[in-house]
Amino acid sequence: MRRLFYVALGATAGVLAVRRASAALHRWTPEGMAGQLGGAGERVALWWAEVQALAAAREDELRHALGLDQDGPDETVAPPSGIRSVR
Repeated sequence: MRRLFYVALGATAGVLAVRRASAALHRWTPEGMAGQLGGAGERVALWWAEVQALAAAREDELRHALGLDQDGPDETVAPPSGIRSVR
């Protein structure tokens, strides 16, 4: 009877050890890491998109307030006369 008890105890301990080890190993797989993050990457992407949208809106406000053109710098402007091309 005593041997049967220790065999059952050993089998139970072995099963528990294997389950804990496989759960610990699963946490280091890509799927396990994604589960641990809980969508943090999506939240960061949404936050960054909001930051960029607000920055673009603020830049538009500043450009309008300062009277700057919306097209960007004029590329047809020649360099000052005292500067020569290096090429």
